[in-house]
Amino acid sequence: MSAAQTPQEGAGRAAEGIAHDAALAAWREAAPAEARGLDLAPQALLARFHPDHAPGAMVALDVGVSAGQRCPAALAALLQADALLEDVDIAGAPGHDADVLVIGGGGAGCVAALTAARAGARVLLATKLRLGDSNTVMAEGGIQAAVGPEDSLQRHFEDTLRSGHFAADKALVKALVSDGPDAIRWLIREGMSFDLAREGERMGGTLLRKKPGGATAARLLSYRDFTGLELMRALREAVLLQPGITVLDRHPALELLSDDRGRCAGAVMHDLARGRATLARASATIMATGGAGRLHLSGFPTSNHYGATADGLVLAYRLGAPLRELDSFQFHPTGIAWPAHMEGALVSEAARSSGAFLVNGRGERFVDELQPRDIVAAAILREIEEGRGVLRDGQAGVFLDTPTLERSQPGILAGRLVTLRHLAHRAGIDPAREPFMVRPTLHYQNGGIGIDTDGRTPVPGLLCAGEVTGGLHGRNRMMGNALLELVVFGRRAGASAAAQARREGPRNVGLAHLADWRRALANHGLSATRKAPMVFPPYGNFDIATDRERAA
Repeated sequence: MSAAQTPQEGAGRAAEGIAHDAALAAWREAAPAEARGLDLAPQALLARFHPDHAPGAMVALDVGVSAGQRCPAALAALLQADALLEDVDIAGAPGHDADVLVIGGGGAGCVAALTAARAGARVLLATKLRLGDSNTVMAEGGIQAAVGPEDSLQRHFEDTLRSGHFAADKALVKALVSDGPDAIRWLIREGMSFDLAREGERMGGTLLRKKPGGATAARLLSYRDFTGLELMRALREAVLLQPGITVLDRHPALELLSDDRGRCAGAVMHDLARGRATLARASATIMATGGAGRLHLSGFPTSNHYGATADGLVLAYRLGAPLRELDSFQFHPTGIAWPAHMEGALVSEAARSSGAFLVNGRGERFVDELQPRDIVAAAILREIEEGRGVLRDGQAGVFLDTPTLERSQPGILAGRLVTLRHLAHRAGIDPAREPFMVRPTLHYQNGGIGIDTDGRTPVPGLLCAGEVTGGLHGRNRMMGNALLELVVFGRRAGASAAAQARREGPRNVGLAHLADWRRALANHGLSATRKAPMVFPPYGNFDIATDRERAA
């Protein structure tokens, strides 16, 4: 992306390229296109074309425990903002008391809540929207685990480190891959379904395994192409049936509570139904709020759900939790590029894992489709920027060759890529006859809050799990490791929180930590007029202060 480009141009709108009709003709003439390797070294490709490396994309933090670290300017503005609350706002607020508070009702939050409750803890699970409204349900491709006879924990470990450019915390990666096989068994016991391999003319009892991008073995397990939705279905049902868990839907967190020892002591929630603050006091708090896609970094569309506004990062950072790799975000290679109203919707990596090719406007394959996601995304952006992309109605992208996939594997679109067919119907195309137009979309937050192998942060009483955390993925996440992460570290954080809650509880709970934060902002000349967390994207036209006034 050149310095002269606007974010929108970087996201895939280009002035030059190959008209759609001409590109279709070139694709038909070449199909199936011959493989062609990259003529740029991976690091050179990333440096020139990945959005994280665009000039001006990152700024350094001025305040807080991670001052000096670089992150996107839009995120830095939230991390260095003032709180939404004053002490007076919580005076007399109704409250809930629990052993463990879980903030976030996606996959990581549900796994943590189940684990803590089954360990005997009284659990309060608070969600911004409704239970299950999360990025988890949008994870289509699958979940990795080394369960095949030709695979090993060591191979999964090495693949993960290599895909993350060797920036990951090795202890976290070891925990992830070591717990992987048992995490799959746990999900099956919870009622999750997986695709089975075909043995002769019938489906057998062996889990179907596919090779994900960046992997050296076939270890991707899936359910059709809506694995995350199936996982979330099983978890949601388990949470609703589990004694000891109280669910608070539509209760976004506005601030963490602290006690007189600097421990995290719960959170202040906003009851959207009543427009008022409510306190959730707890001996241990698990942050499982997900990522930051709805900030639309670098002007890109996003695959993320409506509530992914970096709230957990903001609140944990203000309380003193360190952050890492916040200058690294994942752009999923195959977001919808046309029609414009479907920007951000994903064509699952399951399509590329099954053999779908990426083809430019000249009918050429230009990258190994099963390279790590950052490499594939940068390669697509290169084709667009250098004029080899496909143009249609002002939108730019490349082709995902689903017709050739269907011809080589008859019935795959109807049988295994169900979500893809639904997307095609919404786009008004027949994927067995016409390729999708795709380009990268903002997908995942590679970095986040630093944790240990039990999900604990350096702030006593505060634990984290899922996409809000950092250290596991390094500078690029492997497909399928996100769903595994939420199970492995949700279980670890839930067990650790339950054990911690039995040892000691909070005392003299309030917002004392905000005084130090506000002094730090003033000392660095930062305005106190900017408030965070965002809670909902600006186009949601939601304001906490106005909501409180409405209820008063």
